[in-house]
Amino acid sequence: MAVVVGGVSSGTALQDRRLPHPPRRIPLLGDLFSFRSDQPSQSVSALATRLGPLFEFAFLGARYVVAAGADVVTELNDETRFCKHLGPDMVALRVVGGDGLFTAHNDEANWRRAHTLLMPAFSQAAMRRYHPTMLAAAGELTGAWDRAAQTGAAVDVSADTTRITLETIGRCAAGYSFGAFQSARAHPFVENMVEALVGCDRLGVLRATFLPAFLGDRYERKVRQHAAEMHRVTDAIIAARRVDGLGHHDDLLELMLTPGADGEPVLDEANIRYQLINFLVAGHETTSGALSFALYFLSTHPEVFARARHEVDRVWGENPEPPFEQVAKLRYVRRVLDESLRLQPTVPAYYRAAREDTVLAGEYRIRKGEWVLALTTMLHRDPRWAGPGLAPVDEFDPDRFAPVHLRARPAQLYKPFGTGERSCIGRQFALHEAVLVLAALIRRYDLVPDPDYTLTVAERLTLMPKDFHLGLRRRGGT
Repeated sequence: MAVVVGGVSSGTALQDRRLPHPPRRIPLLGDLFSFRSDQPSQSVSALATRLGPLFEFAFLGARYVVAAGADVVTELNDETRFCKHLGPDMVALRVVGGDGLFTAHNDEANWRRAHTLLMPAFSQAAMRRYHPTMLAAAGELTGAWDRAAQTGAAVDVSADTTRITLETIGRCAAGYSFGAFQSARAHPFVENMVEALVGCDRLGVLRATFLPAFLGDRYERKVRQHAAEMHRVTDAIIAARRVDGLGHHDDLLELMLTPGADGEPVLDEANIRYQLINFLVAGHETTSGALSFALYFLSTHPEVFARARHEVDRVWGENPEPPFEQVAKLRYVRRVLDESLRLQPTVPAYYRAAREDTVLAGEYRIRKGEWVLALTTMLHRDPRWAGPGLAPVDEFDPDRFAPVHLRARPAQLYKPFGTGERSCIGRQFALHEAVLVLAALIRRYDLVPDPDYTLTVAERLTLMPKDFHLGLRRRGGT
């Protein structure tokens, strides 16, 4: 959701009262020059600091409405009044993900069917089953980082967190290894995924404007080419499982391929492919970004790193393979992750549509089906995130998530995984994996940041640190 910034159709009822918009609007072009196509979410967040809690943004005939204030976003989170909506970029993403859980429309039967079927795969019992696989993948990452530390080479953090999260979801969801650490080059699935996501962002923007359709056709052809390569990988995974036979695995793919009580497939063949694509993409993109940002903040806040390491040493001791229960006991490491997701939510926004005609923010009428973008990046910087003894809201401070501060703050101020019944089904999977990996790295390495590096954020489906490298020193005794 990084490019199209939310909105409603032109002529919407929201025009009854003029919304703030960027200055120096140009006929036809609109606010085009207030918007960086390579940094759309960051551009809109910057506008929000000047334009307030609810504003509009228009270009090339398309008009969008963005909710940045916590009170307005809280209204949008009300499931009785609003629901998830697929904005133009998300509709474009259906070329890749079809009617999978993440990209399905609310009224598509396969969403409810798959959600019910797959919920057991994210239970605590399932997390226990995945834990050894997550440990094994973390071991491959530390093996690669050990070699880098020995040679003095800096590591590409975002590339390596992408490798481990893809490897983890591949093994846990489908018993499939991408061999992520066997080559310096990214797996072809990732290469095609990145190109497809960038293309979907651009395609969504173009389709929303008055520009001729043929301009978007070029991007759609490219997206379809990359999607076909991704589908080739998932189809091969599914075919291999069918050859291997059912009854030998306990994972997402097994659930999807196992017939229902009537002996018939619960999900059709095409939807199984789309569900697997959804999990492989969403299941590693968000977690890799979260890990990368957390490592950036740890590397630039040595006092936080020291506290986190002290906790890992105390809870895990010298156990090379900490059991499942010891991950949840790393409460300060979890706060580090939570605060990283607050400052840099890897999914920067989500779309919400009105279920019926309603009034937003007490004065703006919105018709049934019209949609607004809830800007998570600004919700997470609401002034209520500050408080006695805490750093300003724009600074990194894991103590914001200490119980005493959590109890004093509305829960609606924190939405890194979306909201409502369409929020991320894999939230607990992602959190367990991220805390485990982060703790393993904290325990094993001293992080050496590049003093000349300034955090730059890359945008595709999610947000990710760009060109972020770390030097490593292997800690003695680990």
